[in-house]
Amino acid sequence: MTEPASPPDPTASGLLTVAQRSALLAGLTPTANALGAVVVADDSLQEGDLPITIAGDTVGGLRLVGLQGALDRLIDQIEREFGQKVELLDREGKQAVVRRLDELGAFNLRKAVEDIADRIQVSRFTVYNYLNSQP
Repeated sequence: MTEPASPPDPTASGLLTVAQRSALLAGLTPTANALGAVVVADDSLQEGDLPITIAGDTVGGLRLVGLQGALDRLIDQIEREFGQKVELLDREGKQAVVRRLDELGAFNLRKAVEDIADRIQVSRFTVYNYLNSQP
């Protein structure tokens, strides 16, 4: 007895439907944003964009947006790691945030100490103390 035929695979020809392309790109958007990129449609690709290719079909791409907003993205990442807003953490939690930001290279960014102090609601002096007290 033969098995029933499978439904046709829309990617078999290397082409996705418009709805599938849209769903794929929409699904990648939160990940792209967390990485500091934006998702662009295939007809908007520019030199330097990273193409998203499925079965030989370029369906879109990722465009890196540079350092603008990098510190905010790092803090957002840490908030996901810690499971709450950084300004709500206790002293030890805020010290851990500063350590983690230091590990991620956040303090190489211009005005990082001031911006981090504002975001975690402590003084610049406190951020420097947290940095200097690291093991």
